Amino acid sequence: MVLPGIICMIIFNFIPIYGLTLAFKSYSVTSTIQDSPWVGMQNFQTILQDKYFWQSVQNTVGISTIKLVIEFFLPIILAIMIFELNWAPFKKVVQTITYLPHFLSWIILGGMLITWMSSNGMLNGLLNMLGFNIHTNHMLNAGGYWSIASLSDVWKEAGWGTILYMATMSKIDPTYYEAAEMDGASKLRQIWSITIPEMSNIIALNLILSVSGLFNSNLDQTLVLMNSQNQPKAEVINSYVYRVGLTQGDFSYATAVGLGVGIISVVLLTITNLVTKKLNDNQSVL
Repeated sequence: MVLPGIICMIIFNFIPIYGLTLAFKSYSVTSTIQDSPWVGMQNFQTILQDKYFWQSVQNTVGISTIKLVIEFFLPIILAIMIFELNWAPFKKVVQTITYLPHFLSWIILGGMLITWMSSNGMLNGLLNMLGFNIHTNHMLNAGGYWSIASLSDVWKEAGWGTILYMATMSKIDPTYYEAAEMDGASKLRQIWSITIPEMSNIIALNLILSVSGLFNSNLDQTLVLMNSQNQPKAEVINSYVYRVGLTQGDFSYATAVGLGVGIISVVLLTITNLVTKKLNDNQSVL
């Protein structure tokens, strides 16, 4: 039963690793990978001098940091709030509403956001009802793009991020809460002293994965929301690699960028794992 999955992994995950040699070659679509001349570290030297690449790095780190701060804590808080609901039908309704955005593509959500953020959209309508006279198209404002990208991604994924926490909390022995209640512990004290410590391993695992993905941005979201006006703040590493590699045909340079980002992600993964291991009595969650 496992064999088909292993075959797919070999074909789509391991064999393509050979293509990383493009990062050290000058590849052209008119030749093969084997026939392309070696250029050593030339592509990486070009990266260090490319101001547009560093601009995409700045945007990626900025957006990902905002997402990390909000999207890491919000699912924990939301999961605890849902878990503490006593009325089962209402709990299912809340879960469904929070999960729903995850199943909608960025084409749909992006179209909704572009409409809402337009000069005559819902956001300006609400602001004008509150007394603000605003007729700006917010999607054309480069200065506000980081907030739009971060908050819209949180809106889409926060509910889905509660699943692991909900599953972990469902396995907590209810006698812990009963004993704490008999000792006079308030609900907040029970959450702080029982719920959160019991979720520590999954929280640490999500932190490691979140930090390691700091340089991996949402390409679908960027391609939908980016336009010529907000591009200086919207261009991220993944969209830059897509544009340089597929649009401009510079596959060697795009591969070098992707390889460099992958190495940095592994370094961040290792460092975060070591830190969480120290905080968890030298026990790793990986």
